[in-house]
Amino acid sequence: MKDNQHEEFPVVDEEGRVVGKATRGECHGGLRLLHPVVHLHVFNSQGELYLQKRPEWKDIQPGKWDTAVGGHVKYGESIGDALYREVQEELGITDFEPEPIGKYVFESLRERELVYVFRTIYDILIEPSKEELDGGRFWTRSEIHNAVGKELLTPNFESELYRFLLD
Repeated sequence: MKDNQHEEFPVVDEEGRVVGKATRGECHGGLRLLHPVVHLHVFNSQGELYLQKRPEWKDIQPGKWDTAVGGHVKYGESIGDALYREVQEELGITDFEPEPIGKYVFESLRERELVYVFRTIYDILIEPSKEELDGGRFWTRSEIHNAVGKELLTPNFESELYRFLLD
């Protein structure tokens, strides 16, 4: 499997206003066009955090552990619609209450993303998509702390961990 390099994303300014459109290939190919993404952090009632394992075929950060749900906003799609679509595609969840917790620009050598960050509490069995992910599980705070800086977690997740999730 491989990401669709021709999929169209909105290009936005730092406030989230659409200023154009570009393909996934253009956005991830080093042009660093700012494009919106949604992230959902899923906690259980015990305070553990669900992380997904990115498949090896992904064009960005293959094989690393990442935010429970992360996905691109399609051109013409709202942030809310993208969030619900991605959560259903990746985790099969449709009944959750997202709480917005922030927005920021993430930059790497290959791309720039305007990340809309949400959280939720969910205690029902999660069955991640076998097509989208290489699995997932709940992690304790201690397990996450022990993994930081060891190339097991995506840089984007580590950034959000300190920005929004740790007190």
